[in-house]
Amino acid sequence: MSKAAGFIPPGATLGVLGGGQLGRMFAQAAQSAGYGVAVLEADEAAPAAQVTGIHLAARYDDPLALEQLARDCAAVTVEFENIPAQSMHWLESRVPLAPSPQAVAVCQDRAQEKALFQRLGVPCAPCAVLTAGSDPDAAGADLFPGILKTARLGYDGKGQVTVQTAADLPAAWAALGGVDCVLEKKLDLAFELSLVMARGRDGSAVQFAPQQNLHRDGILFASFSPGPSITPEIAQAAQSAASTVAQGLGYVGVLCVEFFVLRDGRLLANEIAPRPHNSGHHTIDSCNVSQFELQWRTLVQAPLLVPRQHSATAMLNLLGDLWFDAAGRQREPDWAAVLAQPGAHLHLYGKHEPRKGRKMGHLTCTAASPVEARQTALHACAVLGMEPF
Repeated sequence: MSKAAGFIPPGATLGVLGGGQLGRMFAQAAQSAGYGVAVLEADEAAPAAQVTGIHLAARYDDPLALEQLARDCAAVTVEFENIPAQSMHWLESRVPLAPSPQAVAVCQDRAQEKALFQRLGVPCAPCAVLTAGSDPDAAGADLFPGILKTARLGYDGKGQVTVQTAADLPAAWAALGGVDCVLEKKLDLAFELSLVMARGRDGSAVQFAPQQNLHRDGILFASFSPGPSITPEIAQAAQSAASTVAQGLGYVGVLCVEFFVLRDGRLLANEIAPRPHNSGHHTIDSCNVSQFELQWRTLVQAPLLVPRQHSATAMLNLLGDLWFDAAGRQREPDWAAVLAQPGAHLHLYGKHEPRKGRKMGHLTCTAASPVEARQTALHACAVLGMEPF
């Protein structure tokens, strides 16, 4: 990189590739410490573009926009993983960039993620990789019933389909477009959890406590910290596995590792997100340092504070479904009733068009105990018309 490495003091401008809600919350955290933020994002009305002083309204591979980002920014990060590799490599040669293109490339591809887990000795689900020209009949019979997932561009339950038998595999693969896929054995899950951590250029690292996650229709519905089913042994295993992954990637920045916990007690790594994660949003309100503050700290090479959680929390995702009544008419949710609850922290992302399944915001419910946080979240569910958990 051409710009000098070392601590970047407040007053400098930091760049972010991607303009969604993660970029918005990164920008807000960095701005609170005195940094300027520039966002590269084609969407004029993107959540991050609404709160940043510099918005480069262009594609991620636009040469003029990349040139301006490298010229004006002291360092650059990403808010989601599907950034063109060529753009990231170009930036890395000109400006401090975190995470690295190599680490992001692994997280862009489920097959590479599985290979990383296996190389590092981190347990994961039994699987097989299907690539163009490979024989689907070669998949082992022990992988059925399984879940076929596209190797790239899958999120929130998209790009995957359940496959009951080997005979169903060719049709399922064709339905996904015949692209590179990973076939995972369907497992008997007890629950899911995730762990968010940050790692600096000097190898220093800090971690949040793992949170227990509840998904509905493939989309995160709620996260709980402390997680009611997370034992100290499971938490320690998740922390150890996440550290191994971060070190194995030579990672710099904030990352999240998602895990399955099986009914027999085993912990298996599922996937990696090379950025802050939806399940870690509660840290804004429940901890002395948020995942987004740690993101800018790793970027500017500031000391990494050890997270301390001061409140129990239950976090709810707010999807666009809430903006429609039973007859399909658009309406505004009753935010006043939600905000009347002590410990209810509303975060809306500035998305102007609600759509079913679209993440419009989140609600973090903090309290002195997990029981109280859960009660507040259940009350919010009743007010908003969400199915209770």
